[in-house]
Amino acid sequence: MAEIKVERSHDQHLLEPKEDTSSSYTRRSLAGNRPRLASLDIFRGLTVALMILVDDAGGDWPMIAHAPWNGCNLADFVMPFFLFIVGVSIALSLKRISNKFEACKKVGFRTCKLLFWGLLLQGGFSHAPDELTYGVDVTMMRFCGILQRIALSYLVVALVEIFTKDSHEENLSTGRFSIFKSYYWHWIVAASVLVIYLATLYGTYVPDWEFVVYDKDSVLYGKILSVSCGVRGKLNPPCNAVGYVDRQVLGINHMYHHPAWRRSKACTDDSPYEGAIRQDAPSWCRAPFEPEGILSSISAILSTIIGVHFGHIILHLKGHSARLKHWISTGLVLLALGLTLHFTHCEKHLAFWSNSKQSLFSYHILQTQKCFAVMPLNKQLYSFSYICVTSGAAALVFSSLYSLVDILEWKHMFLPLKWIGMNAMLVYVMGAEGILAAFFNGWYYRHPHNTLINWIREHVFIRVWHSRRVGVLMYVIFAEILFWGLVTGVFHRFKIYWKL
Repeated sequence: MAEIKVERSHDQHLLEPKEDTSSSYTRRSLAGNRPRLASLDIFRGLTVALMILVDDAGGDWPMIAHAPWNGCNLADFVMPFFLFIVGVSIALSLKRISNKFEACKKVGFRTCKLLFWGLLLQGGFSHAPDELTYGVDVTMMRFCGILQRIALSYLVVALVEIFTKDSHEENLSTGRFSIFKSYYWHWIVAASVLVIYLATLYGTYVPDWEFVVYDKDSVLYGKILSVSCGVRGKLNPPCNAVGYVDRQVLGINHMYHHPAWRRSKACTDDSPYEGAIRQDAPSWCRAPFEPEGILSSISAILSTIIGVHFGHIILHLKGHSARLKHWISTGLVLLALGLTLHFTHCEKHLAFWSNSKQSLFSYHILQTQKCFAVMPLNKQLYSFSYICVTSGAAALVFSSLYSLVDILEWKHMFLPLKWIGMNAMLVYVMGAEGILAAFFNGWYYRHPHNTLINWIREHVFIRVWHSRRVGVLMYVIFAEILFWGLVTGVFHRFKIYWKL
């Protein structure tokens, strides 16, 4: 999203490869017309399109919405993909630094703008697109969000890139791991982040806590509910250290009040769809939880560092095959590591029992095995296994797009995504956050529900397909994603971009 403006720099170009010199791509590079890395723009556009898809169609298609807790659905890939793209953009845009102070000033200014837009759009001030009001009680303002997480990752990784620029050479020495050695400071920071995250996650004692129910539709509105914990190292919804840190630092009133766990079986009979919370549901089902909180955002820095590494590959490996070999192998290793952490951890239990027909002192031993994830895939916690799986997936998607677009030059079939990717902040604010839809909803006929957008969704899509689920999906694909692809295409024609 906001990181699209990092690549606005004229320095972000795909370095010309030394192989395949007969290709038209290479001829253009050698002629001086060095093209942008089109696959990165398309990847960014694809991620923005996925965000719109899962946000606006996920309510009717819960298998693509965020997993209620453990697991990884399509929506859970969006944030790591953005952070991965931020990392690649940082490496390319900061490959040449003439003045570190000026570079730091630009990074700091862009970070502040990301924080401003994040608070404005997701802090509660904007009620778009469904409500025609605005404003927020500052005592209930949400502090964290998507852009805030991107801002933190961008700030940390960009500063590391700037201040370690003198510690390595532009051309690496030969060797399989020379690129890791050259950028060792990045991996020291990554290891430090991981140690801090894991130590806090598994070592923090989480005491009992309580909260006030602010849902006006609940019969418990205004009541104080308590949650029993008193544990250490738990990764369940009520008693994890991620939520505890946010409650202590942010304050529970400044956290997200509609967490995905409300769609879990423990909370509603309509799971995996959204529904009324059961009367006998645990108290934590009504509690706030911040999916973009402090500790999980610290962990998210790792996704950006991995992206920076892929950007460094572009800078230092000149051949297409060498780049793809490194990217694909790294992606497969990350995928394997993440899935291994999620699926393969078992504990053996011994149960002693006696047969009443035999002597009371004659016991039999029954061995049972209980398997659970030592580091489950969890977007809410931004677990290490989740980082590995989503970063590995990002690596494979990016490698595929690079092959199709920058090597085979199949660019025309991806033009709408490329246009969205080059103007991603515009699409995020006006489309994903519903600002343009709110403008049209402000013009209604007799009742606020009778708007042009609702009429198009109902009569042009849902009734035509005779299915709400299919109709909503088609509406999001054609009336939202394709619409923004065409709009950004017009903007691209006239060189209009939302710079951040």
